[in-house]
Amino acid sequence: MEILGIDIHWLGHATFKIEKEQKIFIDPFQLRVPEKDVDLILITHDHFDHCSIDDIKKIINQQAVIIAAKMCRAKIDNFKSQVAKILYFVPGDKITINNATIEAVPAYNINKFRAPGVVFHPKEMNYVGYVIEIDKVRIYHAGDTDFIPEMNNFGKIDIALLPVGGTYTMNVEEAAEAVKAIKPKYAIPMHYGSIVGSEKDAEKFEKLASEYTKVIIMKKE
Repeated sequence: MEILGIDIHWLGHATFKIEKEQKIFIDPFQLRVPEKDVDLILITHDHFDHCSIDDIKKIINQQAVIIAAKMCRAKIDNFKSQVAKILYFVPGDKITINNATIEAVPAYNINKFRAPGVVFHPKEMNYVGYVIEIDKVRIYHAGDTDFIPEMNNFGKIDIALLPVGGTYTMNVEEAAEAVKAIKPKYAIPMHYGSIVGSEKDAEKFEKLASEYTKVIIMKKE
């Protein structure tokens, strides 16, 4: 689907393909079709459903650049000889590659616990989301996160890709609160329909968030 001149495809869960002069994959997971002309691969963190070695193998090539959260090094270093470059980011890191500027932003839990007092995604681990700017269009992929204070300071966001499945990330209501803070022109729900969450969550998010933005529920490709 073309949004603001950018082709955006949801491939399920938190996986997106973004195309405008180059091809960018974010968190490839359970890919149905291998692709070998990928330019840039972004990985938000090291959990299996975001840093999937089997799926990265389906899209790497000698010209590709991988940008991954720093804690992914143990997994991603294995691809050193198979790609052009690997970069490890923490929140605040930023680079321009061809026509895209990539900035890592914080992603962490506040109230999603794996054990008493222990959240699934601790802030100190430096999990990331990404803000991707292409031709002045800014796309925010939230990664696995709750609604966090930093979202108030991202500046202009045109398209927000937000988790809504709950359990490990924002639930529907929290994602709608995030939309109020971020104020994107468009919001696309993700992180549902595979491991957690369902289409009903996406539909409920649309009802709650449509007061503040244009919500697009994408069909999985």
